[in-house]
Amino acid sequence: MTARVPASDRTRKQIADVLSGDFDKSALLRNAVRLIIEEALEAEVMDVLGRGYYERGEPAGYRNGNRLGRLKTAEGVVEYAVPQVTGTATPWASEVKQALSGRTEGLERLVVEMYARGLSMRDIEAAFTGADGRCVLTKSAASQVTERLWEDYLAFAGRDLTQHPILYLFLDGVAERLHLGQPREPVLAAWGIAASGAKLLLGLYSASKEDTASARECLRDLKARGMNEPILIATDGAPGLIRAVEEVFPQSLRQRCLAHKLRNLGAKVPEERWREVKAHALAAYQALSPLAARAAAEEFRRRYAREFPSAVACFEDDFEACIAHLRLPIAHRKAIRTTNLLERLFGEERRRTKTIPHAFGERAVLKLMFAALARASQSWRRLVISEFELKQIEELKTELHTEFRQRTAPVASSTAPRLHFSSNNKT
Repeated sequence: MTARVPASDRTRKQIADVLSGDFDKSALLRNAVRLIIEEALEAEVMDVLGRGYYERGEPAGYRNGNRLGRLKTAEGVVEYAVPQVTGTATPWASEVKQALSGRTEGLERLVVEMYARGLSMRDIEAAFTGADGRCVLTKSAASQVTERLWEDYLAFAGRDLTQHPILYLFLDGVAERLHLGQPREPVLAAWGIAASGAKLLLGLYSASKEDTASARECLRDLKARGMNEPILIATDGAPGLIRAVEEVFPQSLRQRCLAHKLRNLGAKVPEERWREVKAHALAAYQALSPLAARAAAEEFRRRYAREFPSAVACFEDDFEACIAHLRLPIAHRKAIRTTNLLERLFGEERRRTKTIPHAFGERAVLKLMFAALARASQSWRRLVISEFELKQIEELKTELHTEFRQRTAPVASSTAPRLHFSSNNKT
């Protein structure tokens, strides 16, 4: 029975396993190269025999199992299944396999681009052009490959998240030209750090604007796919994102991205004084504890209230959310106090967009961002999380649950403590 299943179906299963586990860029690339080759070979056989798997028709030949093919790539040797055909009028040899010689670079480029543009026919034809300059794939075969790649992306975007307990969630948006001739629209990205320490892209969402409704739908989709309530969620200062986080995950700490905050603060201070002011701001944002941070904040106000009142107002705005990370284990704080992971992802995606000027459209942009992840993830490492730190986080969850119950209690609510992850809470 297994022999009658197309080899590409088994390879798709392996890709799904890679995507559902800890993200392994090398394994993904190897399996994706294998998938493209196997689908091209199967499409070639379908053209030769005039029928697909399990289809009846006037026999021009028969499928006769597979043999192993090998291709050297930058990610190592890729083994793939080569269909065998018997019973044809003349002995059959795969032109696709012959054309693969010397095409490693082109195939690896296709793998990176396969989520980026839906792959134009020109891309496919270039990768499967033989030494004589003739493309060995028919138009219909190339079309089959491109459509299946979009299906791959949809499977990734809808995968189950229950097996990855998320501790830290990062939510941010980047403006992209989703529709040619229209203003740029935001694409919201959700990225998380799991209890295992793995860094996972959880979702990409096109939205009409970076508002509460769009962010709320993004977060609800994550919950619907099984994501748990994170201990901390980091966003920039967009009011829509803040409101959505507090509505959908009211018991999570909300972290204001300090990279965004410092940029806002720096715009309100003369350049020649910024180094000094920044040092005092960081003394609060990176203090050892929330209590020490509040003491440093008082010193910041005292020192700069008269000289830079607008800077002080900016510093005070949403201050408690700026120091939310100080309640988490010390070793985690640097990784969770900004949305820099997403910023680097967006930076890579923007660089790619410049080299693909016509890659507009909702599908194209979403796939392009996923392709950027495959490239950028080469330099990302998992966060090391010890058993002791997991215990600390569990204890904090209990504290937050108690605080939430006190905050939402119908009686004596005026005396309930104000939680630091409220957007209106200021020191």
